[in-house]
Amino acid sequence: MASEFTGTQVYQDNFDPKIYLDTYYGAVSGVFIKDGYLNFILRKLHKAFTTGGVRGTSLIDIGPGPAIYQELSACEAFKEITAADFTDRNRDYLERWRKNEAGMFDWTPALKFVCDLEDRSGKPAEKEEKLRKTLKRVIPCDVTKSNPLHPLVLPKADCVLTVGCLECACKDEDAYGNVIKNLSSLLKIGGHLIIGSILGSTVFKCGTKQFSLINLSEKFLRKVITDTGFVIEDLEVLPREFDKPMFDICNHTSGIFILARKVKDV
Repeated sequence: MASEFTGTQVYQDNFDPKIYLDTYYGAVSGVFIKDGYLNFILRKLHKAFTTGGVRGTSLIDIGPGPAIYQELSACEAFKEITAADFTDRNRDYLERWRKNEAGMFDWTPALKFVCDLEDRSGKPAEKEEKLRKTLKRVIPCDVTKSNPLHPLVLPKADCVLTVGCLECACKDEDAYGNVIKNLSSLLKIGGHLIIGSILGSTVFKCGTKQFSLINLSEKFLRKVITDTGFVIEDLEVLPREFDKPMFDICNHTSGIFILARKVKDV
């Protein structure tokens, strides 16, 4: 039921960044490590920001949570990155990562993977430092608002990136359509929207807490994105290998990557 969809305050009160990172990105047992989703997204983002021609001055990363992996290739293609997230804890975690505080999540495997893609093997520390310098600000965000960055108004960006966020924030397809319009308002005409998401899911767990997800399909995503003034330039689905213990943590059937170019305001 839509009325039971996890509300924003539940995230504010209960979402634990460290448990989330360990559960989904932990080096051996992470859900998105075991099902190949992390490397899939990293590979697709590398392609988008190199041969895909997605580059420019500014990129806004919407709903990164406490994660930075989705920005590792972007920091080579953009002069500045803005990370915008809803919960205070996630923003605090990202700020601590920017300051290189001790005890943060170890992204070494992802760093090495991206460095290999870029033919910079053995330079993960340099890559991490480059991202720290490029990630200029960490700000509040609510994708359900017509200006998701309210009250801040930024110049329109060359790229809006969102991985693993919108399926958590939208209770139904109408809400999702409105959110895509809201994100489009942050983009220049000709700019790019990149979405990384999971399909066929209804819930995910973070420790003992359970959160709702909208059950997305490739067909719906194609329609809502093109209906909102975008042309899809790349779309790929990664079927999930069935793993029962992992399925109990997050019940998605596949992952998806979409790269779309904004051709008009709708």
